[in-house]
Amino acid sequence: MIRQPTDRDALREQVRARYADAATKVTRGQGGCGCGQPADCGCGDGCCGAATAEEPGFGAELYATLDREQLPDTAVLASLGCGNPTAVAELREGETVLDLGSGGGIDVLLSARRVGPTGKAYGLDMTEEMLALARANAAEAGATNVEFLEGQIESIPLPAETVDVVISNCVVNLSTDKPAVFAESFRVLRPGGRIGITDVVAEDQLSPEDRAERGAWVGCIAGALSKGEYEAGLAAAGFDHVSVAFTHQVGDRLHSAIVNATKPTGADSVTTATTPVGRTMLPLASDSSCC
Repeated sequence: MIRQPTDRDALREQVRARYADAATKVTRGQGGCGCGQPADCGCGDGCCGAATAEEPGFGAELYATLDREQLPDTAVLASLGCGNPTAVAELREGETVLDLGSGGGIDVLLSARRVGPTGKAYGLDMTEEMLALARANAAEAGATNVEFLEGQIESIPLPAETVDVVISNCVVNLSTDKPAVFAESFRVLRPGGRIGITDVVAEDQLSPEDRAERGAWVGCIAGALSKGEYEAGLAAAGFDHVSVAFTHQVGDRLHSAIVNATKPTGADSVTTATTPVGRTMLPLASDSSCC
């Protein structure tokens, strides 16, 4: 039986196309577009303002100058997020990190520096163009402890209990199945592992209809969870010590937020998402070589 596309499939394709276009434009030196820009923006230069010290919102300016200067220009240009998850995840030497929706690789490369040569940084993205850009950026940066995986954040192609930290930068809001994202994050984390996410989060009084009126799904607004929904979703997946803290406003009653949670040390990792046909669960790399 042929599977018919659904509304979720259509939204996912819109997101994929948007970020594929952004990666292509960055590769050509034209700058990218992503979160915080309206659906009809067209990714043109100057279409929407970047983050600044006076008006923080989205983009590379949310990273420290020293961090930006140590990375390839195209990794910085491709930064389309609403925060800096590497600054909130408290990464430690020797840890294994997974970045959900890794884009051009800025957070993977920064994570790789923080965990050092005995650690490992994975990036997961569904967009071939972004993966190609990220791999080129890793090669330019000389990063040898990184690996970029193709796949969807709702079905992570890694075995259970193989990751110490899951990070993400303004990507969870783009998912059409957030419970699966939370469940999969829980599954791949080792007991005692943690998440450190930056994301667009709505105030609790905003209904889904209110959010849709304020912006498009591909602009990281319509798909944003409320603070209470985020907390409840992570708790339902099994996380404890859940915290969702607003950092700066990105829209009317919409904020960039730091999201932290921990997998209990005694928790079992039950596979809650089905591996898609044709996709093999990747074994954890036994060394620090790049893919």
